[in-house]
Amino acid sequence: MTLRMITLGAAILTLPGAAMAVTATKIDAAITQAEVEAAQQAWGDALVQISADFAEGGIDQARATAEAVLDAAYGYELGPVLFKPTLAEAPQTFRTTREGALAYFVGHDDSFAEDTGFALKGWTEVEIENAAIFISGDTAMTMGHVHITGPDGAVTTVDKTWGFQRDEAGDLRIVLHHSSLPYSAE
Repeated sequence: MTLRMITLGAAILTLPGAAMAVTATKIDAAITQAEVEAAQQAWGDALVQISADFAEGGIDQARATAEAVLDAAYGYELGPVLFKPTLAEAPQTFRTTREGALAYFVGHDDSFAEDTGFALKGWTEVEIENAAIFISGDTAMTMGHVHITGPDGAVTTVDKTWGFQRDEAGDLRIVLHHSSLPYSAE
C-alpha cells in the first residue's frame, strides 16, 4: 500500500497514493519561566561583576567583562537590540548597537560622551521583582522592578522590561532592554 500526504489547513492527512517516507523533526523551543528568571539573575550577577572588576582592575578589566556579558546575554547577532537604558538622554536615548550598550555600561567612549558607566558605580547586589512574565514559544517578555544595591547599602529601584528570544543555538538572548526610574508625582 502506498500513502500520499496532503495538507488541509493545519492538519496533515495521509491518504492512499504514491509511496513516501516522511520523518518529522520537532524541536520544542518553548522557553520556561525558570530559564527567564535564570537569565535575569545572570544579568544582575553580571552587573555586580562589572562593578567588582572595575574596583579591582580598572576600566580595562570592567570593559572586558562588559563585552563578554554583551556577547553572552544580548542578541546582537539576531539584529538590533532594543536597548533603552535608565539614564540616557537624546539624541542617544535608544541604543540599538552593542557599542551603544557597552558605552552605557562602562562609559569611556567619546561617541557617547554623556555616559559615565552605569555598571561602574560599585553595585553589590541585584534583586529582580517581576510583575509579570509572558512566554510564547521561543519569545518571552518580563516587566517589573530591579532593585540594585550600591556600595553604601542604598537601594536604587528601576522599572525594567526585558524581551528574550531563543537563538539558533538554543540560547536565551536579550533583544529588548528598557529601564526607567519609577514615576514620582513630586
